Amino acid sequence: MRISTLSIYGNATSQLNTLQSALARTQMQLSTNRRILTPADDPVASARALEVSQSKAMNEGFASNRASARSSLAAVEGALQNAGNLLQDIQELAVKAGNGSMLPQDREALAIELEGRLDDLLGVANTTDGAGGYLFSGYKATTQPYTRTPTGADYQGDQGQRQLQVGASRKIPLSASGTAVFDANPTGNGAFQTQAGALNTGAAIISSGAVVDRDLVNDDLSYKLTFSVAPGTPPQTTYTVYDTTSGTDVALATHTGIPYEDGKTISFGGLSFDIKGVPANGDVFTAEPSKNKSVFETVTELVAALRAPVDGSTGKAALTNRLNTAIDNLKGAHDNVLTVQASVGAHMKELDYLDSAGDDLDIQYAATLGDLQDLDMVKAISDFSMQQNTLQAAQMSFKTMSGLSLFNYL
Repeated sequence: MRISTLSIYGNATSQLNTLQSALARTQMQLSTNRRILTPADDPVASARALEVSQSKAMNEGFASNRASARSSLAAVEGALQNAGNLLQDIQELAVKAGNGSMLPQDREALAIELEGRLDDLLGVANTTDGAGGYLFSGYKATTQPYTRTPTGADYQGDQGQRQLQVGASRKIPLSASGTAVFDANPTGNGAFQTQAGALNTGAAIISSGAVVDRDLVNDDLSYKLTFSVAPGTPPQTTYTVYDTTSGTDVALATHTGIPYEDGKTISFGGLSFDIKGVPANGDVFTAEPSKNKSVFETVTELVAALRAPVDGSTGKAALTNRLNTAIDNLKGAHDNVLTVQASVGAHMKELDYLDSAGDDLDIQYAATLGDLQDLDMVKAISDFSMQQNTLQAAQMSFKTMSGLSLFNYL
């Protein structure tokens, strides 16, 4: 068979190019430590590696979100800590105000101090996140949550709760609305609130009371105690309990004309409390369902109570009743702040668990990508040496074969 010189050179060039390309490819694999240089090298592994790479990128994005969420929650926790400290201080001042030996100027000094605490508390409620947004304004991040009013403060935000995706199936709230922190504070003992009538002329003081039988308590309860004092020596004091839930006074058959005993427990409808002191004829005390009340309104009312005139035993009893009401409401507000703070702490703890799970996922994704893409260095180096030797042998054989000629012997 006759083979032309052109065919010899063409075949040799093609083979040398093929060997050189294979050697260059192996060298590229070694320099990048990647087995797959293009999807054509392994279509199935390339598709799987793309999926894993995307999942890994999402996991890294969630990690970044968790860092941002932790920063926001830390700011909220700090603000709630300050609010709790201020409420604790206000409660101590309210208890101090109950000292019967205090003079009007002493109570005025306490009122001025409480106004300062109120301003501080309002500043905490209007805390920003350092980026121009307010922590407690809900979705209205650029709107100042509270503005001062004569009766306390008005909320300008909304009830929204900003959230951030911190996991594939988990969102974390970044803050709480101002209403949930500063306005949703239960009055009284949390179940019901006792109060003395504003027009009482006696010197009786009512306690906060407690629920003694939950099954007997009506959630819409509304009761009124009216005292009657009959002339005599000594005067005969009795009281009647009226159910005013329907808007009409309905006397309880079991609590009509009951003789009053100073400090004796009064129980009805699953409720229990006591009244101490000397009530006057016509004095009224009420027990109504606990409701939400703004802490700013409570502190404002406390300041007003300290500045109200205190005349005789009647004035002292009225002040004590108002102070007791304020202390109960402040306790409820403090407990509410602590509850929200505990919730924030729980979210921060959850972020720690999510970080740990995210780190584990990141390791898993990296291992999977390594199995799909990483190069077997020992095999690659062996292949490179073999391909290099093959190319050199091919080049030398081509040189020798291309140099053959009978004309050399003529």
